[in-house]
Order: sequence, then structure tokens, then C-alpha cells
Amino acid sequence: MFRSLLIANRGEIACRIMRTARRMGIRCIAVFSEADAGALHVALADEAHPIGPAAAHDSYLRADRIIEVARACGAEAIHPGYGFLSENAAFAEACAAAGISFVGPPPAAIRAMGSKAESKALMVAAGVPVVPGYHGEDQSEDRLAAEAARIGFPVLIKASAGGGGKGMRPVHSAADFLDELAGARREAKAAFGDDRVLLERYLQKPRHVEVQVFADRHGRTVHLHTRDCSVQRRHQKVLEEAPAPDLSPALRERLHVAAVAAAQAVGYVNAGTIEFIVEGEDAFFMEMNTRLQVEHPVTEMITGLDLVEWQLRVAAGEALPADWPPEPRGHAVEVRLYAEDPAQDYRPSVGTLRRFLPPAPTAGVRVDTGVRAGDTITPFYDPMIAKVIAAGSDRAEALERLTRALAETQLGGLTTNLGFLRRLVAHPAMRTGELDTGFAARHAAALIPPPREAPVEVLAGFTAVYLARPRLDAAGNSPWERSDGFRLFGAAEQLLLLRDEVRQRRVLVRRRRGHAEAVVDDGPSIRIAVDLSLGPRASLDGVWYPMPLALDDGVASLTFGGEDYTLRLLDPYAPRGGEAAAEGRLSAPIPGRVVQLLVGVGDRVARGQLVAILEAMKTELRISAPADGVVAHVGCAAGDSVEEGTEIVTLAPPEDGASPP
Repeated sequence: MFRSLLIANRGEIACRIMRTARRMGIRCIAVFSEADAGALHVALADEAHPIGPAAAHDSYLRADRIIEVARACGAEAIHPGYGFLSENAAFAEACAAAGISFVGPPPAAIRAMGSKAESKALMVAAGVPVVPGYHGEDQSEDRLAAEAARIGFPVLIKASAGGGGKGMRPVHSAADFLDELAGARREAKAAFGDDRVLLERYLQKPRHVEVQVFADRHGRTVHLHTRDCSVQRRHQKVLEEAPAPDLSPALRERLHVAAVAAAQAVGYVNAGTIEFIVEGEDAFFMEMNTRLQVEHPVTEMITGLDLVEWQLRVAAGEALPADWPPEPRGHAVEVRLYAEDPAQDYRPSVGTLRRFLPPAPTAGVRVDTGVRAGDTITPFYDPMIAKVIAAGSDRAEALERLTRALAETQLGGLTTNLGFLRRLVAHPAMRTGELDTGFAARHAAALIPPPREAPVEVLAGFTAVYLARPRLDAAGNSPWERSDGFRLFGAAEQLLLLRDEVRQRRVLVRRRRGHAEAVVDDGPSIRIAVDLSLGPRASLDGVWYPMPLALDDGVASLTFGGEDYTLRLLDPYAPRGGEAAAEGRLSAPIPGRVVQLLVGVGDRVARGQLVAILEAMKTELRISAPADGVVAHVGCAAGDSVEEGTEIVTLAPPEDGASPP
């Protein structure tokens, strides 16, 4: 077995690999970018080395620097994790040339499966069914449009060189094809450095089912059962479970056989995943991920295996056990906790994670994470915070345990999808297993409810905790230093102005000797108190409630009754009209690059009209007009890199008050 291992990755997967490697007695070496100098995986490593600036192409995608570090510190093997260089055949070859074991498949297998078009041809030759489509080399607009018409709309445009939903666009009519093709190519170029695409028939209610495969160097290839990854947003997985539910025994067996045949067709070694599109009893090969998958924990939970351990064992030359595959035990479900805003088309969030309390360790619950409270979610990498996984004797028990785990999870400081995940896991259609890739869009109204006013209890509870924050009044010897609300005449009063998701709210606090009262929006007086020793907790008219709170730059996030709320502190003495003056200014929500400007000064735009496209965190963000108006100023140009808050476009009201044509 290896004595030392370099992990060429970051985040939760780097931490996950370290836990296993250390248990096996292997020394763990981390690499990090400038943005990750204080990251958790760096703190956990036996030694850690800087490899460059924050941008991935200057650090985690620099194979030469990673190999240089591995040589300098005597690493015997490199584990690429997933993402970055994990499916890069040239990197695997560079490891071999340097005499370092690559924990993954042979370069030839990576190369064969790295191109969706080439892999489809290989699967046809191996007798594995594929979705009807076009995988040719002619990438001209005319040829692609003609092939789309031949296949018949709706069609699916997919990046040929990668996965993860990048460069993937469903197109429902010929009129939209060229615009969607251009967008898919931009995303593919940004994510993979290759803008080639392929076309497939767009199935109406497909399931995304995959099979975990494992192969050793001694000619043995096995499956480790199925996973269902149908619940997605923006064509990216958000909930996965194993085994895939509600498959007939015959279909399940066909998937196992086809997955093993696909891996054998390319001489595969180590862990990999064969992904299928399933509709009814039909199953079509989609792609192979020649690496460990993000969702590997659900397979581990039902098999009792440590897939990272077996990756290392196979890379060191060991044979797979003769009794594999083990029979699956029970069921497991995983959700991905992201820093993103589901209400804004899952726009990634950046900022400081002020509060992060994962669920308490219990039987059947696991949390994989690479961050801690106080860490920063940057615009440079995937915004995943953690994976929460729950297992049970059956699917119902696994979902119930996951429900409790998500209810215990506390986050604050930036916008996340925690509320979305809680509603997703509790949704009746999820409980009955009505799964397909359109699940999130079909149930969007329930999963992403409209903005709501914060309850009075939230405002009063926030006020109690906010006013109890640490003060510089420890001495208390002078009447000017005391903060007990004493006044010669009447009660001390303090006004707080807050904005929830819907409107401005007003809280008047009256301090009396020995207690305080809060009046929310001129309603009845509520007696408030706070206990900071357990949480904190707020007492509202004698009833105690947990009131976890994070406050960052005047924005508070707190959890109440299983729901998350955001409140913005306003200055009650600020001149009126400031917000209205800024309403027409459309700015960059996070740092990124302007890939397209669709308007110019003087153009009239309608509410909802697309005015610019910004690329950030491997995602295209579409910036639309919030109201009818005229473009008064353009603050950037296509191709510009912009910081958060940079003006993109400023709109003025239409002079005639009429809507644009």
C-alpha cells in the first residue's frame, strides 16, 4: 500500500479522501490555491503546498505544478477526486511519466469516454443502447440545425467534452435552436475548453439512473448496484438515492449487465459510473464518468464499503474480493447543500458562512463537508457547502431520517438552498417516488414559494437577540455606562427598521427596569427576553423559542419553525428615496465575466427582457429588466471581468410612461 498520497483537489472530496487515507496509515498531502489558504482540507492535511492564484486554471488545473509538488514531497500516488483534473487523460499520463500512481482509470479509458460522441460510438459497437441523436464532427450551424430537424423537436443540446449539466440546453422549437446552441457552446467552452456539442432526442419524462462499476487490474469488472439521480436543477443533480427505486427486476439486471459491458469495452480500471436515461422499461447509455462520483456515499451506505479505500487498494494492484458485488442493505438518500438562491434560478451565492451547524451524529446520518463556520464561499469554485446523507431499512425510513437531519441543520450569512431541500424531501411526490428529471421544475411552486412576510415572532425574536449582542458596558459603575433602560422619565425606546422578503417592517423596543417589550408594526406589545447560553433562545411573552442568528454587514439570517428568514437592517434616519433611486441600476450579483450585452444606450426595454448574460462559478446568470424603461447607461462591455456590485446597465423610466413595444 502507498505510504503517501497527494490529493489534487479541494473541498469536501479532499477531506473525504484524507479521512480514509489516514485510517489506512497513509500520509496525506494537500495542495491549495491562494483562495484556499485557510480551507479545511489544508488544516486537515499532514502537509500542504500552495500551487497558484485563486482561479482554477492557474492552480487546481495546473498539472505541472501538482506533479512538481508530488515529486518534491515524495508522494507515491495522486488522487484527483472529482472535477478539475480527475478526467484528464494527459494528467494521468503525466503521473505515470513521473513514476507516480494515478488513482483512477488508464488514460486510454479516460480519453475514450471523455468525448460523448466517441463514447456513444463505442457503446453502439459494444451492443449498449444509446439515445437517437447526432454525434458527428461537422459542427456547423447549418448541419446541427438540419440534424435537430431530422431528430425532431424537442431536442437536447449537450457539450461533447464534459458533463455536470454544463453546455446542456433543451430546445423545444426550431425558432429557438440557434440562440440555445450559442449559449450551450459558450458554457461548454468556459467549462471544458471545448465548444463542440452533440444532439439527442429529448425524452419527455426520463429518469437519470446510474450504475456504480469497479474494475481491478486482474480483469475483473463488477457493478455495485444502481443510483437514481433524477432530481436535478439546471441539469445538475441535487438529490441522489440508492438503490434506484421502482425498477423492475428485468430492467435492473439489464442496467447491471450493460454497465459492466460498457466498462469492459474501454478496458476500465478503478471506480467509475455508467449513466443511463430510463423511460419506462427503456434504458439508453448517456455517458460514463471516469472517476468517483459526488453521490458515492449512498452506494457506500447500502453496501458497507469505503469506495475511496478500494480505489486506493486497486491502484496499488490489489484484486477485488471474490464475493463482490455485496447485496444491498436498506436504502440511502443524499442531498447537496449549496450556497445558491433557488428563487433566482439557483444563482450561486458568495460570502462568509457565518453559521454552520450540521445535524448531530446519529445512526444512519452522515455529513460530508469541506467548510466550517467562518469560511468564505468564493466565486472561483463550486458553491457546495455539504452533502447530507441518511440511510434506513427502507426508503421511507431513509427519507424520514433525512428530514430530521435537515431540520437540525443551521446555516447563516449567505443564501442557501436549505429551505428548498427541506421542502423537496418532505414533498408528497418525493415520498411516493414519482421521479424524473422534470421533478424540480414541475413542483417549483411548492419547492420555491413566493416571497413571504416574516412572522411577528421572527421580528420580535430577532430584536431580542440583536439587542443582547456583546456590549462594552462590563463595569456598570457609572450611570452613563449602564444599559438596563433606566430613565428619569418614562421608558427608554429604540426603533429598528427591517426589511424582510416583502416589505419594510418597524419594531419599537421599550426598555423598562428588569425587562423589555417589542411592538411590531404597531401591533400588541410583546415582552421579550433572551438566553445566550443555549443557542441562543428568545422568550416571547414567556414562551421560549430557539433563535439561531447570523449577522453580516447589516443582513441577518435566522431560523424559526424550520424555515429560514433573511432580514436587512435599515437606517431609520437615512433620507427617503435612496432605494427608489437605485431601482433602475442592474449590477453584477457576484464576481464574473460579461459574456453578452443585449442592449445599448437609448434602447427601450420591457419588464423581464434579457439585457445581459454574466458567467460566474461555471454558471450563466441571465440579467433581466425589473421594469419597463429606457437604457440610460451601460457600465461595462462584453468580455469584461466585473466585481460584485459593478453596474451592468442602468434603466430610466420611459419618458412617455408607456410600455415598450
